[in-house]
Order: sequence, then C-alpha cells, then structure tokens
Amino acid sequence: MPKYRFFVQPQIDQHDHQVIGYEALLRQQQRDQSWSLPRSFTAISVADQIKLLEETAATLNVAATQQTLAFNLNNRQLRDPFTLGAILVFKKQLAQVALSIELTEAPSLEELILFSTVLHQYDIKVIIDDVGTGSNTYPNIQHLLPYVDAIKFAMQNLRATHNADQIPHELAFWSNIAKTYRLGLVLEGVENAADQALAKKYGITIHQSYLYGKPSLV
Repeated sequence: MPKYRFFVQPQIDQHDHQVIGYEALLRQQQRDQSWSLPRSFTAISVADQIKLLEETAATLNVAATQQTLAFNLNNRQLRDPFTLGAILVFKKQLAQVALSIELTEAPSLEELILFSTVLHQYDIKVIIDDVGTGSNTYPNIQHLLPYVDAIKFAMQNLRATHNADQIPHELAFWSNIAKTYRLGLVLEGVENAADQALAKKYGITIHQSYLYGKPSLV
C-alpha cells in the first residue's frame, strides 16, 4: 500500500511576521522514496487522512502555540457520508487545535449550509480555496460566501496560465469581496517585494508561499 504523509507550509501574518498556522498538504511516497502529489486525493480515506493530521498536529504542537492547521477537501470527499464525522471526532479529541477546512471546489449551497453549520458549532472554520479559478469563480461561489470564514487567492494560478497581468485587477476585486462579506483573505504565490507591496496596498496581511517556506515534512 502506498505511504502517505502530510507536508506543511506556513502561513505568515505580515503585520508582525509571525507564523499563524500551517496548511497540511497530502503527499504520496514514490518508489524512489521521493514524495509527490497523490495520483488521487480520494485514494486514501478522509478518516485515514485525519489520523495523519493528528500526528501532524502533535508534531507541530499547534494546540499549545494556538496556530491554525488547515487541510483540503474536494467535493467527492465532502460528499462522503463519513467525512463530517471523521472531522468532528478529530476536533473532539483535540479540542484545543484550531482547525480549518479548505474547499478546493464549490459545493452546492445546500451542501455547504449543512457542512458549515455543523463545523461552526465546533469552532472549525471553512475556507474557499483558489477563488477566481476553476469552479471557484465569483458567479459560482457568490451564494456560498455568507457561510464561510475566509477565501484564498492564488497568484500562481494566473501566472501558470500566462495571465499574470490580471493579478492586480483580480486582487483588487477579491479584496473588496472579502471586505464586503467580512471574510479573511489569504494570499498565495507571493514571490517578491513587489508582490508584498501589492498585498500591502489592499491590506492583505496573511501570506502563504515558497517565499516564506516550501511545504516540508515534519
């Protein structure tokens, strides 16, 4: 059976230059002992991912540091009837861990209302990942925004499609959306001082990128 682990990447608050949390990124070990993205994120159950997350939380000692631990769910995982229960068991066992769930795809409104209502009862935050790309365009997620806590904007997605010139416009748009809906905003793909200055222009202080730390095994 393939071996899986979580690598973690820090999230930095540029206001005081402190690590406020980590995103847990699932990786699969290859035959040459290297680690890479899994062939399928559903090849390992959410329940098994939660076990790995428990190990990661213990290693990082996030309960004591009060740093947030976030991990991703796609729609297939969200719709698995056992997913919600596995997350709640984790939170009940590790009540002091600040947990966030990042949704990589836009679920239906009915699905999100149920999901977020239950998670919020246990102080678990819900985040929409990669806003502006894939299925997470504004028309697709507009009706979901009242039920989440934060959004993430990834500059690297626009660079990968040779649309880097659109970054200032898109960043201005999503910054305004975050303010309108009273949401947190995490900026990914910050590469240099110019990106930092652009983020500062829109008051975006939470950053996550290789500039601050590559995903690493803990």
